[in-house]
Amino acid sequence: MKIIYRDDLAGIDWQKLKAALTADQFDNGRTPEQLKTSFQNSHGVCIAWSDGHVIGTARVLSDGVCNAYLIDVWTQSNLRRRGVAREMISRPCVKLAGQHIYLQVDGDAAEFYRRLGFVEQPVGMSRIVGRWLVNEFE
Repeated sequence: MKIIYRDDLAGIDWQKLKAALTADQFDNGRTPEQLKTSFQNSHGVCIAWSDGHVIGTARVLSDGVCNAYLIDVWTQSNLRRRGVAREMISRPCVKLAGQHIYLQVDGDAAEFYRRLGFVEQPVGMSRIVGRWLVNEFE
């Protein structure tokens, strides 16, 4: 299987990506349009393609100085453990030299990120302003 990694969003069918994320139980409720906006507003992205289909995603948010956040790292479940996520993470992260890169991870994936050099932080917290996925200020 040939995998192509790109740092642009050209050609993504956001409806199909949303369906793939949902089928893989990786959907957080964003509409296809919100998903597109999330990726467009990112500091960097890496999209994995195979046979014309998106099979993986990763993106980073950054202030360009000292802080970055790695998010939306997903590989289609039947293609995991082949180095796809590792490659998608490394590509945007090389552009973040000198920055603290944070991520939030669920249980089973923690060991994977440890092998990539991430270390656990003692406390992570979050807060939702208003209602989840509703931007009342637009």
